[in-house]
Amino acid sequence: MDFSLTDDQKLIRDTVRQFMEAEVRSKVRQYDKEEHFPAEELRALGAMGCCGMLVPEEWGGAGLDSIAYATMIEEVARVDAAMAVTLSVTNSVACVPLLKHGTEEQKNKYLRRLATGEILGAFCLTEPAAGSDAGGIQARAVRHGDVYKLSGTKSWVTTGGDAGVLIAFAKTDPAAGSRGVTAFLLERSFPGFRVSRYEDKMGLRSSHTAEIVLDECEVPVANRLGEEGQGLKVALEGLDGGRIGIASQAVGIAQGALEASVKYAKQRKAFGQSISEFQAIQWMIADMQTEIEAARCLVHQAAWARDHKNPRSGPIAARAKLYASEMVNRVVYKAVQVHGSAGYSRESDVERMYRDARVISIYEGTSEIQRIVIARDLLGAAAKSASR
Repeated sequence: MDFSLTDDQKLIRDTVRQFMEAEVRSKVRQYDKEEHFPAEELRALGAMGCCGMLVPEEWGGAGLDSIAYATMIEEVARVDAAMAVTLSVTNSVACVPLLKHGTEEQKNKYLRRLATGEILGAFCLTEPAAGSDAGGIQARAVRHGDVYKLSGTKSWVTTGGDAGVLIAFAKTDPAAGSRGVTAFLLERSFPGFRVSRYEDKMGLRSSHTAEIVLDECEVPVANRLGEEGQGLKVALEGLDGGRIGIASQAVGIAQGALEASVKYAKQRKAFGQSISEFQAIQWMIADMQTEIEAARCLVHQAAWARDHKNPRSGPIAARAKLYASEMVNRVVYKAVQVHGSAGYSRESDVERMYRDARVISIYEGTSEIQRIVIARDLLGAAAKSASR
C-alpha cells in the first residue's frame, strides 16, 4: 500500500498552495464579511486547470485523477472553504455529468468552457420541500414542441446566480415518481429563469447560495441532459463524486484549523510559559492531527475506488464524507478552544472555519443519509454472501 502522492500530484498541491497563500489568504476575512464572490481568483484557478480536473484534455480539462482533484480541493479549503465548494460543484456535479451524459453539441457548448474556468457550473436539485428525498421534487417539465417549460422552485443552489450553466432536475412524468425525473441544462438568460433571493448563511458567506424560481422557464429540447426519466440517475452519480469533493473540503478546513492552532499555541503565553507546554493543549492537537490523517486516508481511498471503477465506490465515498464531515466539526471545536477567547472573535481565522465547517455534515447528503447508504451496502453485501 503506497500512500504517497505522485510527483504530478505533489506539483498540483504545491502550486495551489502557493497561489492560495499569495493571492487569497490576505483577502479571505474581508471577503467573508462583505460576502464578496471571488470571481477573479476563481478565474485564475480555472486557468490553472482547477475547474476541469477530471475532464479529458480533448474537452479543455486537465485530465487528472480523483486523488489529484481531492488534493486540490483540500489545498483551497485549507485557506478558503467558500472557494473550495464552488470548485467542487463545478468539477463534480457540473463537469462530470456533462462529460458522461452530454451530447457532442452540449459538450462543445458548455463542457469546454466549464473545464477552462470561463464559466462556473451549478446543480439545482434541492427544493423547499425536497432535500434528502431527491425523488420527491415537485418541479415540473412539460414539452411544447422544441422546448420544455419548467416550473418550480430550486433552493440552496451554490453559485446559482453566478453560474454560466446550471443542471436542473424536474419531473417530466409525475406519475412515475422518481423514475419520472429528467435533467436539463439551463442558462440564466432563459425566459422564465429568475434568482429570487440569496441565503443569509452562517458560513461560507463568500459563496453565493441562491433560490431560483422557474416560471415556465423555456429550455430547448437540445438542452435535455440524457433521456427523459434518467434524471435521478444523473443526479445520484454526480453526488457520489461530489461527496469526495466535500470530504476533501472538510479535510482542508481541518488542516487549516490545526495549523492555526499549532501556531497560536506556540505564541500564546500563560502562567509563564507557552500554552503548547500544557498537556491539555497537546492532547487536543494530537487528536486533531490523528483524525485529519484518518479522514484523508478515507478520502484518498474513495478517490482511488472511483478512478478504478469499483462497483461500491458510492458507499466508499459515503464513508469518507460521513467521517470527514463530522471530523472537521470536532477539529474546529478544538481549534476555537485552543485559541480561547481569541478564537471567538471575528478577527480570527478559526472562528470563520468553525462557521464554515457546520454545513459540511448537511449538504451533498446529510450524515444520516450517508449512514443509510453505508448500512444498505453492508447489509446487502451480507445478504448476498449468506445466500451463496
